Amino acid sequence: MNNPLILGIESSCDDTAAAVMQGNRVLSNVLSTQFIHESYGGVVPEMAGRAHMENIVAVVDEALQKANVEAKDLDAIAFTQGPGLMVSLVVGTSFAKGLALSLNKPLIAVHHMKAHILSHFIEDERMSPPTFPYLCLTVSGGHTQLVIVHSPLSMEIIGKTIDDAAGEAFDKAAKMLGFPYPGGPHIDLNASQGNPAAFSFSKPRIEGLDFSFSGLKTSILYTLKKHQETDPEFIQKNLFDLCASVQESITDILVDKLKKAQKITGIQHIALSGGVSINSGLRNKIGLWEKDAPELSFHFALPKYCTDNAAMIAMAGSFLYQEKHFTDQSVAAASRLSW
Repeated sequence: MNNPLILGIESSCDDTAAAVMQGNRVLSNVLSTQFIHESYGGVVPEMAGRAHMENIVAVVDEALQKANVEAKDLDAIAFTQGPGLMVSLVVGTSFAKGLALSLNKPLIAVHHMKAHILSHFIEDERMSPPTFPYLCLTVSGGHTQLVIVHSPLSMEIIGKTIDDAAGEAFDKAAKMLGFPYPGGPHIDLNASQGNPAAFSFSKPRIEGLDFSFSGLKTSILYTLKKHQETDPEFIQKNLFDLCASVQESITDILVDKLKKAQKITGIQHIALSGGVSINSGLRNKIGLWEKDAPELSFHFALPKYCTDNAAMIAMAGSFLYQEKHFTDQSVAAASRLSW
């Protein structure tokens, strides 16, 4: 079947999501976001798990209704097996297993990060899919990876973070600057009014294609403390410039490694995935690179498919369905899932 009808379920962190796809065409894409975590400065696992249990039935039901599809007509159920928060993953995994069992439908376990990478194949006239093989920079709150995508089912990690992910670096820096969680978008918004060269932070010297952001985070912290000793209002007075400088440092690290990977591999098709790929500073840098390298092709997913969503899970599920990569009822959620 070239265009299977797939229900995708995503519950890796604090968003409960469900989507129905026919092949690579989205019929519905429903998301329920948990705002309760904002006041805690980060996701509280126990609260996230409880909210998933409260939301998942309604979210899946809404996805089916919006797609005008009955559960019995589905060809398979795809779900996020991992990686992610265990208490959150268990809810989605258990629901998907129960639904697949009751409907006697195939069950498809999806790797969350691979789904981000395959989000580029969701059909939309505003974006074009990359050609295999392509080089993908996947940047999110929990992961930063450079991946050679040989095919939908064959991917090779050639670089990864050895400590914090880029999204973590943004959020931790934002917390230092007084922004609520998640802080990355606040830095992006304020950076547009600042001078990216106003402040200089030390960058990691990591050989090869791996990333490191912990040293940068420490440099930001020490810079703020040093200036606040003589001026307690330093952050408020320099907020725009600080945001611009933080964003400049993080995106420089990302683009420098991506350029290095492109030079090493020679791959001419480049894609960016994950929530941090929405960042305007990062996209502007890629845009400048694109002007200087017309022989390369660059691909961004639409913002709604960059952050965690169920359409990407269904998209990955569709590829896996074609190869009959099904799992059985013994499958379990995995907070750390091997590639």
